[in-house]
Amino acid sequence: MTDPERTAEGHHVVIRGRRWRASDPELPDGIRERLVAHLMSARRDVGSALRAQDPEAEQRARGRVQLAKEGLGERGSPWWEMRIHERRHRWEESLRSLDTG
Repeated sequence: MTDPERTAEGHHVVIRGRRWRASDPELPDGIRERLVAHLMSARRDVGSALRAQDPEAEQRARGRVQLAKEGLGERGSPWWEMRIHERRHRWEESLRSLDTG
């Protein structure tokens, strides 16, 4: 699979003509892989909760999606406006919450 097109400044990726915030490029590969695994699991759980018509499970799963996206730098404060130690703290806290949740 090829990498998606990026905007000139590198802050966003363009997929089917729509801009999405890019993941933090400073994320170490192992951290990125763990966050993506949590994200995919949470998205599957959102779908399961919707099919089961379980709003509480859906809310929990959507919270995990949010945590993973924040850890990746795709939500919350823009990673390009943060210092590296703030970004590291954000991904470590996201992983800590997702790993224990």
